[in-house]
Amino acid sequence: MADRLMLLDTASLYFRAFYGVPDSITAPDGTPVNAVRGLLDMIARLTVDFEATHLVACWDDDWRPAWRVELIPSYKAHRVERVVPGGVDVEETPAGLIAQIPRIREVLGLLEIPIVGAAEHEADDVIGTLATGAPMPVDVVTGDRDLFQLVDDEASVRVVYTARGMSKLEVLTDASVVAKYSVLPQQYVDFSVMRGDTSDGLPGVAGVGEKTAASLLREFVDLEGIRAAAADASAPMSATMRAKFAAASDYLDVAPTVVGVVRDLELGDFDARLRPVEGARREALEKLGAEWNLGGSVPRVLAALDAIG
Repeated sequence: MADRLMLLDTASLYFRAFYGVPDSITAPDGTPVNAVRGLLDMIARLTVDFEATHLVACWDDDWRPAWRVELIPSYKAHRVERVVPGGVDVEETPAGLIAQIPRIREVLGLLEIPIVGAAEHEADDVIGTLATGAPMPVDVVTGDRDLFQLVDDEASVRVVYTARGMSKLEVLTDASVVAKYSVLPQQYVDFSVMRGDTSDGLPGVAGVGEKTAASLLREFVDLEGIRAAAADASAPMSATMRAKFAAASDYLDVAPTVVGVVRDLELGDFDARLRPVEGARREALEKLGAEWNLGGSVPRVLAALDAIG
């Protein structure tokens, strides 16, 4: 099997598992285990279906970095449960999911799947760094559209998009990003900046939706070209559109930095190669599976890794 790296947007997946698997599935002590079960089943299916040989669980060490908030104060503001001055704000998360996160980390450890995060950065930035210049083809698994910016046929980077559920996965390549939005992946940051994203607290350019943003990028190539045209009275742009970009000038100065993923983090050394789980680790995982009522998810993920070995 040829080497292929899979990068998990881990929080995106365990949130999806939590909401997709009934929370009536609990450990004997009553703690929900639906997110643990669901994530293990996702890993089992994804590694087999996409023939992954290497896997990294990319982690949000900081889901709302201060440097992004400083640039755009509304960034993810609606998701904040509690502000932590000088620290990482607490994200609004169901109590039943919070209780499972240590267990998710424990089972990933027993599977020897590295959990990789970076201080003051999101999982998106870890993914961007690992996908850029990777020595093998890459599949990024996420429900976050912002990571479409990483799609690159020449570099063999795809996005496996989970927003419609595991039964309706979409594999995004250059052609499918163009088909979906009429922009190239390398234009996606500028497209997203103009369109805005309420789920991330990004206002966008008032009055500029997806179709207009795509049309402007077709004509002027990138945001820099669009802003230059808006400032040039001789350029082929309506006065109304010029006014929209003038009004959004302060936002447009900083938004590309907020939306663009970081690609040059120092992440240290780790071994992402998938291997069969053997010996004491296998026994420990099987024991936890029984103790936590994880059902068939443990045998399924073990079988998937056995097949790789």
